[in-house]
Amino acid sequence: MQQNRDTDRSDSGMEHFGYRQSLDRGIGRFGSFAAGVSYISILTGTFQLFYFGFGTAGPAYLWSWPMVLVGQLAVALCFMELAAKYPVAGSVYNWSKQLGSRVVGWSAGWLMLTASVVTLSAVVLALQLNLPRLWKGFQVIGDGSGPYDFATNAVVLGTTMILFTTLVNAMGVRLMAMINSAGVFIELIAAVLIALLLGLHMTRGPEVFFSTNGYGAGESGGFMGAFLVASLASGYVMYGFDTASSLGEETVDPRRTAPAAILRAILASFVIGGAILVFAILAAPDLHDPQIASGSGGLQYIVEQVMWGPLGKIFLVCIVIAVTVCALAVHTAAIRLTFAMARDNALPFGEKLADVNPDTQTPIVPAVVIGVIAALILVVNIGQPKIFTVLTAIAIIMIYLAYLMVTGPMLLKRLRGEWPPKDLAAGGYFTMGAWGLPVNLLAVVWGAGMALNLAWPREAVYGTPWYNTWGAFAYTGVILGSGLLWYGLRGRHHIGTLAAHALPGAGGADRT
Repeated sequence: MQQNRDTDRSDSGMEHFGYRQSLDRGIGRFGSFAAGVSYISILTGTFQLFYFGFGTAGPAYLWSWPMVLVGQLAVALCFMELAAKYPVAGSVYNWSKQLGSRVVGWSAGWLMLTASVVTLSAVVLALQLNLPRLWKGFQVIGDGSGPYDFATNAVVLGTTMILFTTLVNAMGVRLMAMINSAGVFIELIAAVLIALLLGLHMTRGPEVFFSTNGYGAGESGGFMGAFLVASLASGYVMYGFDTASSLGEETVDPRRTAPAAILRAILASFVIGGAILVFAILAAPDLHDPQIASGSGGLQYIVEQVMWGPLGKIFLVCIVIAVTVCALAVHTAAIRLTFAMARDNALPFGEKLADVNPDTQTPIVPAVVIGVIAALILVVNIGQPKIFTVLTAIAIIMIYLAYLMVTGPMLLKRLRGEWPPKDLAAGGYFTMGAWGLPVNLLAVVWGAGMALNLAWPREAVYGTPWYNTWGAFAYTGVILGSGLLWYGLRGRHHIGTLAAHALPGAGGADRT
């Protein structure tokens, strides 16, 4: 489905911000849905951190899956209203500045941007969990038995993947959407088949989910403490659904397409991903096998044990495809956020970062810059075996905080009777109606509680020394603090829509 880039501009949501259409509007309904699903990435998330959740709290950790769904669904419903009103690039940034204030918007954008870059680094590390299982030649550093072989080789494989996502994104959104949609189609089919085949090999009943199985015994907080730590595994999967709206400026009929894509993405991920997790635990030959709770084993290990012959390898290929499109979607979302902030001159070198290539109708400079930074994050952490957990947790926490900077101001507007806008219901667009206030309140409480839970200093999660143990607070504080320092000293004096991206008559006035 295609549409001229200047068609239907009055119903795109962009006119409210004074932006002109400069990106290629060529993404259809499935492409929008695929963008959200690939960022969430059922196979990447479930396979990447299963070992951590299971190893921390055992089979009963799976109760964190529906818990996270309820909380994130509340956030998603809030985002769906915003996507129906403002389906613009850099959705979280533009939404928070519209609902809150200029500094709130900038802070949310900065946290989301840095988190997206860190997420890209964290996602590509999942290749190490899969590629060496397919062929030992992918273990290019050592033989995997050395103390740093695993982490260092993960950096090599991850950097290669970042190079690929950089090239694809630089070539235009249509190529990205084509690869992404094909990858998501394969991922969904593979995920359903994995769930079905695991279900056919069940060796135990569901009672295993209703016992602590000894986990948490003798530890501070008991099983509940272990459960809260293990919830990181589920929290890592169900976010990024806002990507469907962040690509709104490149989507046909975005005010209807993006909200539906957000809901379908999170529900599909919950149902299919949950089925894989449940049946994997019920099908595992031996739940006491230490490999299941090992970073080099986990869910992949169960699949290899249960699946017949080459079938396990085939599904590992599908997981690699899922990791690829997930990395591609994360990189794409980060590019759109960079572009959105840069056209407001809200980042250093704004004019360069906001430049749209006339041939590909996509911002190329942000693709390269983000790729280089994500690769550097990996390189400087070579030799750090805790890199995976620390990067993952920090990325999640910063995204939860960025989401809070949207749902929090939105709640205040609801309490003042300023949200939702009347034109949503009148135009037939999505709105929660009377359910808006309780759902919005739940989204805020959930976001704050989960961010604090994930950030809490635990050596079992972050390891040592102290800057890793307190990494969530230390690194997040440094990232936000350094950003606000630039904003306070320089950025706030220059923010305003660049003339090249303003609607005729809007000029470069500050519309933030």
